[in-house]
Amino acid sequence: MYIIVVGGGEIGYYLSKALLSGGHEVLILEKDSKRCEAIADELGKSVVICGDGCQARALEDSGAGRADVLVAVTGDDEDNLVACQVAKHKFKVNRIIARIKNPKNETIFKKLGIDITVSSTNLILAHIERELPVYLLTPLLALRGEMLEVVGIKIPPHSNVVGKQIKDIPLPEGCLVALVISEKKGAQIPIAYTTLEAEDEVISVIKPEAKDELNAVLTGQGRG
Repeated sequence: MYIIVVGGGEIGYYLSKALLSGGHEVLILEKDSKRCEAIADELGKSVVICGDGCQARALEDSGAGRADVLVAVTGDDEDNLVACQVAKHKFKVNRIIARIKNPKNETIFKKLGIDITVSSTNLILAHIERELPVYLLTPLLALRGEMLEVVGIKIPPHSNVVGKQIKDIPLPEGCLVALVISEKKGAQIPIAYTTLEAEDEVISVIKPEAKDELNAVLTGQGRG
């Protein structure tokens, strides 16, 4: 694949290095000339172009018209959004991925058609939540086109659903329990008669507005 990486900072550099190792054709678009020189010395002159990824001319010079993927990973959310919008609407790049520093910007990025957003804050938070004994719902994947999300919830020992079969649990309307992961039994595709135990992780497909209800049902914690 031909992949354009907008932003040659640490994230852009190491991402590009990994992609090159995987056999992909990669071009970094970086507006800082000194940074461009450093990347050229490390990865080769053919891997980097000095230019502003927010500008159509720079993207055109980068070959955006034939790119399979564009990844915007600058340190500025607005720059990443503009670069993605230009690549998507002017050059019809098939797959657009944007880094987000402020999680509050994720909604507007998705509304504007960005295929995938990556928030380092949310990724770190998800890992922290898995380690803390609070059993919060962890978002795993947003199915943008279908307005659904894949979420994981760990069952605490005090939950009312411990020892109950799935058919007897008042799940939110439209919720699908897709997987139950147990330390003893491993991962299993559940049926109506599958019994939930403490420390099981329940992977479900659900509408975003029903996540709080599902969390309350499985953990015993109130909404909020």
